[in-house]
Amino acid sequence: MSTGVTIIGAGLGGLTLARVLHIHGIPATVHEAEPSPAARPQGGMLDIHDYNGQLALEAAGLTDEFRGLVLEGRQALRILDPDGTVLLDKADDGTGGRPEVQRGELRQMLLDSLPAGTVRWGHKVSGARTLGDGRHEVTFADGGTVVTGLLVGADGAWSRVRPLLSTATPEYTGKSVVETYLFDAGIRHPAAAKAVGGGSMIVHTPGREIFAHREKDDTLHAYVGLSEPQEWFTAVDFTDAAAATARIAEEFDGWAPELTALITDTDTPPVLRPLYALPAEHRWDRVPGVTLLGDAAHLSAPNGEGANLAMLDGAELGKALAAHPDDTEAALTAYEQAMFPRSTEAATFAGAEAQGTDTDHDPIRDLITALTRQDEPR
Repeated sequence: MSTGVTIIGAGLGGLTLARVLHIHGIPATVHEAEPSPAARPQGGMLDIHDYNGQLALEAAGLTDEFRGLVLEGRQALRILDPDGTVLLDKADDGTGGRPEVQRGELRQMLLDSLPAGTVRWGHKVSGARTLGDGRHEVTFADGGTVVTGLLVGADGAWSRVRPLLSTATPEYTGKSVVETYLFDAGIRHPAAAKAVGGGSMIVHTPGREIFAHREKDDTLHAYVGLSEPQEWFTAVDFTDAAAATARIAEEFDGWAPELTALITDTDTPPVLRPLYALPAEHRWDRVPGVTLLGDAAHLSAPNGEGANLAMLDGAELGKALAAHPDDTEAALTAYEQAMFPRSTEAATFAGAEAQGTDTDHDPIRDLITALTRQDEPR
């Protein structure tokens, strides 16, 4: 390609795209709102799947580096009833297809794989407009602008690039999660540590659930899910950490104390994270010179696929551009035609899961089944 690619957003998807383009000799610039790579924590654990995320890393030529980040033993899975009864205790025998890594370390690996200066930090996008002939102008919060012949929105749920293609906006799914951390768990929180085990733990009832992971340095990271309208959470004062954890814990009255400890014993203030989603079949008509990937294209309720899909989007878009060096529109068309059905399938599953449906087709139970069968041949 004779002109470079402008990528908005230095998340996993945007960086994977930049890396694949770099391998193929296609210049790219990534504009990121955050002032530096260490400006904020990058989240917790990610399981990188052999059928999407790992394929993306293979396309990026980073499989060996990725393997060096894997936390051994973290594919272990425990499923408990609210009273603490263990329904499943699956050890990590090293053969599973979903190795776990820390998100921040994975992102840093991608950053380190790019030429210096690829990412322009502190470039918060305020808007974008079409100029015609496939060109677009991006405006930044500091008043600066850039004009590009190929613009990729990898800028997440509240993408500033998406309006060039679609009028869709994320809507609340009906569920929020409250995020907590317990440090030095084996010593300071032994009962909770035993309940979680060496990898992940799931406790699910209709409308109430706790997902927890054992991260590096003996840290327990929990996501406490509640299916309630946003007004319900507005009534909880999250500026008062003690009051907020006590109020959330009330909703789990009767649950085993080693489970509610993941709420009440948090070593950090609880963080409320409302869950939003785009329509499950979100897509758009082809607009010359611009496309989307990751959450900007197909935001859905968390189901373990978001980061993996974002990276696969980035890899597939990069490969399509390399395969059509003289026809950008052919590349974007091929990428979108494959991405739309792939993301719709994942979004449909996640949308049902967010509703906490209690039917014969229980999405959470389906997710648990998928996790427990991860070592079966595909």
